[in-house]
Amino acid sequence: MFDYESMRLIWWLFIGVVAIAFAITEGFDFGVSTLLPFIGKTDVERRVIINTVGATWEGNQVWLVLLGGAIFAIWPAVYATLFSGLYAAMLLVLFALFFRPAGFDYRSKINDPRWRNAWDWGLFIGGTLPPVLLGVLVGNLILGLPFHLDQDLRAFYEGSFLGLLSPFALLCGIVSVLVSSFHGALFLKWRTEGVVHDRATLAVSILGPLLLVGLAVTALWAFIGIDRPEITQMAATDAPSNPLNKTVISVGPGWLPHFLAYPWMLAAPLVGFAGIALAWLLGRGTNTMVAFLCSSIGITGILLTVGFGLFPFLLISSTDPRSSLTLWDASSSHNTLLLAFWITVIFLPIVLLYTRWVYKILWGNITEAAVLQDSHTLY
Repeated sequence: MFDYESMRLIWWLFIGVVAIAFAITEGFDFGVSTLLPFIGKTDVERRVIINTVGATWEGNQVWLVLLGGAIFAIWPAVYATLFSGLYAAMLLVLFALFFRPAGFDYRSKINDPRWRNAWDWGLFIGGTLPPVLLGVLVGNLILGLPFHLDQDLRAFYEGSFLGLLSPFALLCGIVSVLVSSFHGALFLKWRTEGVVHDRATLAVSILGPLLLVGLAVTALWAFIGIDRPEITQMAATDAPSNPLNKTVISVGPGWLPHFLAYPWMLAAPLVGFAGIALAWLLGRGTNTMVAFLCSSIGITGILLTVGFGLFPFLLISSTDPRSSLTLWDASSSHNTLLLAFWITVIFLPIVLLYTRWVYKILWGNITEAAVLQDSHTLY
């Protein structure tokens, strides 16, 4: 059960779970910030919107830190290639995220419309730019990145920031922000009353069809128009990591054949579409909690589609397919994976239980009356 091959697969699943947890929890956080200037027309309405996520956004953002730390520990070659080659894009994400703590904490310090409006747009930037750039990243993971490894396994990135902005990658960025905005609108509808609730319902009605169309176009483009390499020969899946110890060829558009070779994988895109469609249909009615859960299931299906489509690749090289990194040849040592596994098994349930307790304690609708009565502990 705990041999090297099994640990590599287990950690692929673990990191996938962390990515899904980040997309679901931070997804509605980002979406609420994106919708803030449009759904909130007055200062009180915007305070209501901000306070729906005000108590939990920091905890949700920790999933991103955990995701980066897990990749560093488990797939160091992936971490080194991504964070060196995509340095400018990563810095843009980081700088955009700077607006969030400052916006949440400083907005209410001065009772001036210009001051508060400026921070509202800062929160908009902090909630919109990261999902766009992360979506562009996913698009480039599907397309492949221009890098190669030398004989010492040093990664050399040959692209530029502008090179990341291909039409397909930009489409993925648009779909990503649509996902977060739709998810955030459902969350706002669930947590609010009155005019904010009504505007969130309208946002759900508008964003749902746009998201479904975007997902359909992206899936069609990926399945029939994106090249996918194929491994023809490689070392054993329990061999020491050496990405160059394999033979990889380019076979042209290969996403659809890959899914047809493993028909059970087709459940992922079906769950993604069905979850979002049900969330849209239910979100226009009164069963908002179920709609939000369906949206979460839809997001899970979308990310599983990407993960299954790439498997076993982690990073595809568009210039040197042999340098592509897979979960079988880009991981840390067996002992490292095993130690990290036991740490995760012990502490991850504690984190999940604590998170569940926090949401239970802080849950409840945010109303205009509540924020007007409490200007000390509420944003």
